[in-house]
Amino acid sequence: MLNILAISGSLRAASTNSALIAALAANAPADCRVTVYDGLGRLPIFNPDDEGERTPPEAARLIDAVTRADGVIVSCPEYAHGVPGGMKNALDWLVSRDAAVDKPAMLVHASPRSFFARAALAEIMRTMSFALHEEAALEIALLGKKPPEIEAILAKAENRQAMREAIQAFAGFIGAR
Repeated sequence: MLNILAISGSLRAASTNSALIAALAANAPADCRVTVYDGLGRLPIFNPDDEGERTPPEAARLIDAVTRADGVIVSCPEYAHGVPGGMKNALDWLVSRDAAVDKPAMLVHASPRSFFARAALAEIMRTMSFALHEEAALEIALLGKKPPEIEAILAKAENRQAMREAIQAFAGFIGAR
């Protein structure tokens, strides 16, 4: 059984990225457990002085979750052509740790318009030594949809199948490492 950690880079209650992450968890193949990290909004702002014995509990929880995961999936919005501060802050807590080193990671997208954030996030994660799986990109366009529409789109058989296939491809990438 593969343990995959999924992180939404959005704090919005009606986030399309969070909806996509939740749907991925619900549609994971039987041999993969996808756990959603829900502490992004509780992470204190990264400060290198607070590492080691002074690591705040929520940061320690994130670091432990990434360390224990076989792989990480991230779905992140784009704010002002960049990665939202909350997501970047979470990654900053991992920078000086071994948790990210050679950790398989995959980006999934809820908007076709997040070009700049996609590129920035991929660059940040590569710089941190994540092993980025880029061959089976999953994009399900949810931008601008209301929650009932989002649910209907994510419930479509072809989208559920695309989610399973993306996770299976990612699991193959993890297994080949």
